[in-house]
This record gives sequence, C-alpha cells and structure tokens, in this order.
Amino acid sequence: MTTDNSNAANGGLLRGLGRRLWLFTKVVPVIAVVAGVVYWLRFAPVAVVRHEVGRGEIVAEVMGTGTLETHFRATISPKISGLITEVLVDQGDPVKAGQALVKLDDRDLRRQVEAAEASVAAAEASVKRQEADRVRAGAVLEQARLYVERLNAALGGAVSQVDRDKGVEALNVAQAGFASAEAAILEGRKQLIAAERTLDFHRVRLSDALITAPFDGLIVRRDRDPGAVVVPGTSILSLVSLSEIWISAWVDETEMARLKPGQPARVVFRSEPDRSYKGEVARLGREADRETREFVVDVLVRELPKNWAVGQRAEVYVETARRPDVVILRSGDIVWRDSGPGVFLDQQGHARWQPVRLGLRGRETVEILEGVQAGQFVLVPADAKVPLRDGQRVKSR
Repeated sequence: MTTDNSNAANGGLLRGLGRRLWLFTKVVPVIAVVAGVVYWLRFAPVAVVRHEVGRGEIVAEVMGTGTLETHFRATISPKISGLITEVLVDQGDPVKAGQALVKLDDRDLRRQVEAAEASVAAAEASVKRQEADRVRAGAVLEQARLYVERLNAALGGAVSQVDRDKGVEALNVAQAGFASAEAAILEGRKQLIAAERTLDFHRVRLSDALITAPFDGLIVRRDRDPGAVVVPGTSILSLVSLSEIWISAWVDETEMARLKPGQPARVVFRSEPDRSYKGEVARLGREADRETREFVVDVLVRELPKNWAVGQRAEVYVETARRPDVVILRSGDIVWRDSGPGVFLDQQGHARWQPVRLGLRGRETVEILEGVQAGQFVLVPADAKVPLRDGQRVKSR
C-alpha cells in the first residue's frame, strides 16, 4: 500500500514537471522575441544621415499660381458688314500700329464714293453758277440805283412822275433779284456741305473695308478666313500688346502684408520647370476670393519663353526679403514639436534634441538664429518612416 502511494506521488510530480517544462518551452521563446523587439526599438541604433549647417544667402519668397495674361488686348472685328476678301496676317505674326490686317469687298463702297464725288462736283458747279448770277444781279442793281439817282437829280419838270415810278420799280426788282441770288448761293453752299459730308461718310465706310492694327502687338488667334461674311462685332483676329505681359497669380491672403508693387519676382512656366524668368510685381488685387481666401497679384514678365501662349499656367515667386550671409539649414531638417522647432545632434553616438530659433524662411532653406552654428552636423533619419527620439543610439550611413 505504501509502495502504491509513493508511485502515485512520483507520477504526479513527473506530470507537474512535464507541464512546467512544456510551458517553459512555449513561453520563453515568446518572451525572448518580445524582449528582442523591445531592445531593437528602444536600444538598437537607428541609421541616420548627417547634414552640415552652413552659411549663405537666403531669400524669402511668396509663391502664387496663375496664368499668363496681357494688359492690352483687342478683338479685331469690322465696323461694317461685308465679305472678307483677304486676311493679311496669321496667328503668331507680329504687327505694327496701322498695319493692314483684313480686307473686305469694297466694290459697292467705291461706287458710292464715286457717286458722292459727282454730287460734290455738281454742288460746287451750282455754287459757282449762283455766284455768277449774284454778280449779274449786283450789276443790274447798281444800274438801277444810278438810274434812280439821275432821275432824282434832274431839274424841274424834265422827268415825269411816270419815269420816276418806273425807275423806283426797276430798283426794287433789282434789289429782289440780288437778294434771290444771295439766297441761292446760301442754299447752294448748304447743299455743297451736305454733299461733302455724304462723301466723307462714304469715304470712311470705304476706309472701314480695310481693317488695320490699333497698336503694336502679336496676333494670337485667327477666327475667320477669306469668303466669310462678317458683321460688326464678329471676331476675325485676336491681337495682344507685348508691352505689358504679366502673370495674374492667386496668392493666399495671409501673405498680403508682405507684398507691394515693384518687388522683384521670378516666374516659372510649367512648360519649362527648370528655368526662371525675371519679373516684377505690377499691382495687387483689392478683392479676395471669399471661398479660397486668395487675391490676385499681377507680376510683369520681363522675358518670355520662345514658345508661349496667353492663358498658360505658371508659378510666381515674389521676393519679400534677402539676407546675404546667415546660418542656414534645409527646411526638411527641422523637426517640429509642441515646444517648437528643433534639430537632432550627435552626442557620442546618441541623438540629442536641440531647440532652435528660426529667422527668415526661404523656399528650401531656413535661417537659424539660435541653437546651432555653421559647421555643426544635424541628424536626419535615413528612413523617413522611422522617427528619431531624444537619447536614441544612432549610426551614420
């Protein structure tokens, strides 16, 4: 009996040891893995890249996106209705003020001018004839006046009353004739003026058949060809002036206080993203979009690409400040925390957090006022997905 109890106790002890051994073989590897992961995350060195803090020039810029526009633009259209016989220019052609651009059929207009010229000639001839009539009427009037004077100068009864009455009547008739001649001349001159104005009207209409450029510029679009019938307001060509070409860019309203006319700028067309063209702020918009909270800044472009088009997209960068010799660092090397900006420095193989005070901010760099000096190196994770922590071990690549 004693032997059976001892065997049972030994069997239970063995089973307990077996369960513990089984648990140990299962749990210990898991603990080891967890410990390894914790060690790797907490104590294993993180690969970093070292960037040197330098000195140099920094330029602060305000960026906006817009389109290429022209200050002066004209739609070339006729003043009269007509048939296009010739279009003398094409899109892409430079033109000068007064240069012929389009010809309309002017045959009827020429005939109207010829008829009006004939009317003027007839009116001029009529005025000349009326002036001759006035000269004749004036001579008759003078003769009648002299005759009456002689009758009045006669003595005694040498002249009868009948002769005197006839003389007065002849004088009155001569005076009426002269007044009629004067009125005829006045009427003739008015008719001549009317005929001349009619001629001027038809000449202007004839000149309107030849459409010329209102200013120096460039033809950017052609809408009609010979054979088309056009009326006033119909677009035939589109002309832009090259004297003021600018980018109308939309800029966030928070930048308004930093901008003013005359500031230098650079323009980057999307067709040439690797090249900048010089520009200058021409004017600022005085109305912000109520949805996007942006306002328009017009930037004059001093030089255009070889190929350009009104309406094409571009980015403008307006220079608001420039400092020639300051401590600078790449903007991407700055780490932001709740306490503010800072960088990581290498302190005996460990990352050390260093707060910094920033100054002027450029497009890709930022001015460092306090915290680090030129020649120091800041640490940036080689893998952007792995953040650095203060005190973490690091290794440089």
